[in-house]
Amino acid sequence: MMRTHSFLTVLLWSSVFYVVRMTPSQKRTNKHSHSERITGLSENDGKTLHRTKRGWMWNQFFLLEEYTGPDTQYVGKLHTDQDKGDGNLKYILTGDGAGSLFIIDENTGDIHAAKKLDREEKSLYVLRAKAIDRKTGRQVEPESEFIIKIHDINDNEPKFTKDMYTASIPEMSGVGTSVIQVTATDADDANYGNSAKVVYSILQGQPYFSVDPETGIIKTALPDMSRENREQYQVVIQAKDMGGQMGGLSGTTTVNITLTDVNDNPPRFPQSSYQFSSPESAPPGTPLGRIKANDPDVGENAEIEYSISNGDGSDMFDIITDKDAQEGIITVKKHLDFENKVLYTLKVEASNTHPDPRFLQLGPFKDTAFVKISVEDIDEPPVFSRPWYLIEVDEDAKEGSIIGQVVAQDPDIAKNAIKYSVDRHTDLDRIFNIYSGNGSLFLSKPLDREETPWHNITVIATEINNPKQSSQIPVFIRILDINDHAPEFANYYETFVCENAKAGQLIQTVSAIDKDQPPRGHKFFFELVPEFAVHPNFSVKGNIYKMYLYCA
Repeated sequence: MMRTHSFLTVLLWSSVFYVVRMTPSQKRTNKHSHSERITGLSENDGKTLHRTKRGWMWNQFFLLEEYTGPDTQYVGKLHTDQDKGDGNLKYILTGDGAGSLFIIDENTGDIHAAKKLDREEKSLYVLRAKAIDRKTGRQVEPESEFIIKIHDINDNEPKFTKDMYTASIPEMSGVGTSVIQVTATDADDANYGNSAKVVYSILQGQPYFSVDPETGIIKTALPDMSRENREQYQVVIQAKDMGGQMGGLSGTTTVNITLTDVNDNPPRFPQSSYQFSSPESAPPGTPLGRIKANDPDVGENAEIEYSISNGDGSDMFDIITDKDAQEGIITVKKHLDFENKVLYTLKVEASNTHPDPRFLQLGPFKDTAFVKISVEDIDEPPVFSRPWYLIEVDEDAKEGSIIGQVVAQDPDIAKNAIKYSVDRHTDLDRIFNIYSGNGSLFLSKPLDREETPWHNITVIATEINNPKQSSQIPVFIRILDINDHAPEFANYYETFVCENAKAGQLIQTVSAIDKDQPPRGHKFFFELVPEFAVHPNFSVKGNIYKMYLYCA
């Protein structure tokens, strides 16, 4: 093994201790001693005294880590000027790693490293050395402490703090926008050479992103990156030591970058017009169909509100926004009539509910489309000319007399013929009947107002060609009174009178009733029966309703 003798330091001890350090250019010597004459007067004899300087001598100890040579690595040599070379002295080494990592030749003082050393585990070892006389066991020099330093080599590649980073940035961000900072560390000695000086570079992800070589900050490198075109990017960053120079060690990490959405896209209808149909019988609220505007944004940026902005059907139809499906539902607002109008046109608008002011210059964040709705004819039941009918008839009307008429017609274009009938559940006595062809009502039985002043019947109109299509209408028949009943006394009267009753004395009040009902009430005239009017003992006075009986 080649020994390097250019890193030597001599330390000399005597009764006065001092150290002499040699530069790397000094040669290694086996002995290094000086004689120094110290002259002085003694109090006794004034003799001249001589002091000889003694001391240790060894190399300054530096080792390279990770030595892989075939032999043990030579560290250096311990030596004292007390060593005469006769093998009488023994060198002893104690401290960090003595006897295991560091082995000393007790005869020569040569030190070797027994194992490969790693500066990153331990960069400095503190040891102590002494020399003793083999025969007497006496220590010929005081124990001295010295240091073995491990010089770094570039044996560690940079390591990132994470194997994988995750980051996000809004789409359409400007060039140079910071995304994330990655950090790599190097276990080599940062104070010794460039072994730990890390430089960052991008291996994958260009031209979309760049990395600052010193800070590891990743930034955008292209303008107007659109999430709708590409959402995910995988960027590979390399950290290389030795300042990035050739021969340096390197490590890599992966950064997964996601572009988050901004509202930079307006909604757009995939077609300019839509066609729907509705039966004329559809009740209000009936859904007719759905339309959908496409918005490539996501989340609230894609939320759409639908409305009817114009059209001749804006009062007949409505549109509801389905928040979950982001669709517009066309519904019936009012009852439709095929015979009145068969086609409607709506102008429908879809607009974003959360526009971003930064992108309003791109144009209005809404779109329009036309919706045409055709009304389908259905076979509707007959429709009467009135919601109900009132008929008045005198109670003495003759059987077979026509008392009134109801009219219904088919609302459809076909104008199917109608037949009429009386719902017999409303006329159990079959007092009334109807001509099926024209709806004329006539009497089948005589009337009696005093018995039944009102009759409520139901008339049915049915299409001849489609009996399932029918309608009903109430008919209220009022029986008008005629004077066909004589007055009647309200009660049976039995009158008693005293024999001494005086003339003109009121002995009875009598009232009358009439089943008829003239509009302004009854007027009665009272008189005695003619055969009792000759030589009467009584007299009568009457008003409209009552008679007063007096003694004559």
